[in-house]
Amino acid sequence: MTKFTRLRAITTASMALLGLTACGSDAGPVGPITTNPVGAAVLTGSIAANRTLSKDTTYVLRGFVYVNSGATLTIPAGTKIVGDTTALGSALFVLRGARIVANGTESAPVVFTSQRSAGNRSPGDWGGLIIVGNARNNRAGNIIVEGSDGSVIGANSTGIVYTGGANDADNSGTLRYVRVEFAGYATLTDAELNSFTFAALGSGTTLEYLQAVAGLDDSFEWFGGTVDGKYLVSYEAGDDHFDASEGYRGRNQFMIALQSTVLTPRAGAGAVSSDPQGFEVDGCNGGGCTAPAGGNAQSSGASDGLWNMNVFANFTVIGTPAGVTVPANGGVGMVLRRGTGGYYLNGVVARWPQRAISLRDSTSNNRLQADSLIVRNLYFAENGATTSGANFDLTGTNFGQEAAFTARNSNITVAATTVTASSLFTTLPTVTSSTTGAAFDWSPSLSSPIATGGLATFAADPKIAARVGTFITPTAYRGAAAPGGVKWWANWTNYARN
Repeated sequence: MTKFTRLRAITTASMALLGLTACGSDAGPVGPITTNPVGAAVLTGSIAANRTLSKDTTYVLRGFVYVNSGATLTIPAGTKIVGDTTALGSALFVLRGARIVANGTESAPVVFTSQRSAGNRSPGDWGGLIIVGNARNNRAGNIIVEGSDGSVIGANSTGIVYTGGANDADNSGTLRYVRVEFAGYATLTDAELNSFTFAALGSGTTLEYLQAVAGLDDSFEWFGGTVDGKYLVSYEAGDDHFDASEGYRGRNQFMIALQSTVLTPRAGAGAVSSDPQGFEVDGCNGGGCTAPAGGNAQSSGASDGLWNMNVFANFTVIGTPAGVTVPANGGVGMVLRRGTGGYYLNGVVARWPQRAISLRDSTSNNRLQADSLIVRNLYFAENGATTSGANFDLTGTNFGQEAAFTARNSNITVAATTVTASSLFTTLPTVTSSTTGAAFDWSPSLSSPIATGGLATFAADPKIAARVGTFITPTAYRGAAAPGGVKWWANWTNYARN
């Protein structure tokens, strides 16, 4: 669920932050914690100059920690960073003009996680990873990152502004083989931090092989910007797995999301969402959305090319199994609303209890009719357990009826009612608290219906070809993995609920 922040003024004086302290960890536990090795370091306040961490040291984030403009934080493969459980909402902010270079590897990912020990961790144990870039978005005024003004140690009372950028090619660094686990603290009511927050990131930033595990709010959220990404994994989310808004124009390919339960957050950390979805994608809403001539505020960005025009390709988005009760407003694989455009290609949406896709308003429908909201070659299976098997919006509700997509040549395959989500993949286990990442094989067998049916060339549709460029590869299959192909999620991902 995309939240919209309040307009705030911000002054140079109010941006004065604390210094960085490195010392032995003296963080008192809330419940059992992993014992920190000798030489552990506590990170607080600001990182004002280039700094390289050590993979041999466990780092404890205490409160809001800021990488200041002009500084680069380098995190080697295998480094572990934990959120201080006594400083609620501890989080790492990479500010505009700063960079983070976290180059993990398949065998040694960079891991941001809870300070508590395995089996005692919870969503909301700490805040999350927030990166602020200098790319453009479609909101005007000083809009702050949600939750950045919360009552957390080291927080700036006026928050961190992410609007007003001007460089769509901006480079905020590299995240490669990085996991963020048990994050998402609510610093204020209805102001939650996400596992990964990408605020106005530019296309010079590199995002590859990222996983969010059991976060309290969204797993991945993009607020405007142009950053591209590949190989994104979300295991369990307290809210949406993939959330984009405010003129986000980046491209993403090979994405996995799995929801098998409704998470229980840490006491005092906030609550899970009332409307958790697979994708939730918005155009613009709230303060700073300026209506173009002849339009409304949800169409903000129309006049200067800043509509929300993301690309999501080769995604596998799986919802909760039978017997799991999700919040009444949630359980939709793809919610498109508030004037969004965008491209959705070669995806699989399965086992969402309400429906596979919903187009919520007339401004988004305008994008669909004008070919700036394009859906192509998706596969829907085992959706609508609570809505008599609905895959689309029901007649008379919203704008996403099956006929609307058929009329736009969307080529969506709706599986027979006998087809289950688990039958589409080599291995999709019944998930329990002891299931590990090694139990999953998202590759389809050669006989699976998703092994074929993909949009194998973009040449026939100039709009798609122009938008995806060379970053998105056309595939003959649907979903995040090729039949018999490389298991790109293997070895570095983790599956855990606590």
